[in-house]
Amino acid sequence: MSYGPRASQLCLLSSLPTKYVGDKVRFLGCVVSYSTVSGVLALEHRIPGESHSVTAQVDVNMVLQSLGSEQIRTGEWVNVIGYITEIAPSTDDGERDSRRTTVQAQAVLLWSAGPFDLRRYEASIMALEPAGTTRERVAS
Repeated sequence: MSYGPRASQLCLLSSLPTKYVGDKVRFLGCVVSYSTVSGVLALEHRIPGESHSVTAQVDVNMVLQSLGSEQIRTGEWVNVIGYITEIAPSTDDGERDSRRTTVQAQAVLLWSAGPFDLRRYEASIMALEPAGTTRERVAS
C-alpha cells in the first residue's frame, strides 16, 4: 500500500472535461494568456477535426517562484501537473454551449515543453485514452 501522493492521469487538454473535480492530471497546453493579478494561466490545445473547444484556466500561484517568463509567454507550450477544481460549459452570453468548456485546475508543477512533435504527442496520448471517452458529463 502506497502512502505517497497519487499518480497523475496523462491526458489531452481537450479530454479534461471527462475528468472529475479532484482528479490529478498531467497535460500539455499552449499559453493563450496570463493574468498577473489572479495568477491564472489560460491554456488551449485544439485537436484538428474536433468541434469542441476546451480552455484550461490554470491557477499557478503555488508554483510562481519556479515560473520563468518562457512559461507564461503567449504561444509557448507547457506541461502541467495539477488538480481539476471546476468544469463548466462557458459562453459569452450566459447560454450553455456544449462546444466550449472551461476547466479550472490548480497547478502543482509546471514546466516548458521544449521542442516536440505535436502530432506524434497527440497520437500517443489518444492511444492511451480509453475508447468511448465522451464529454457528456459536462452537458448535465
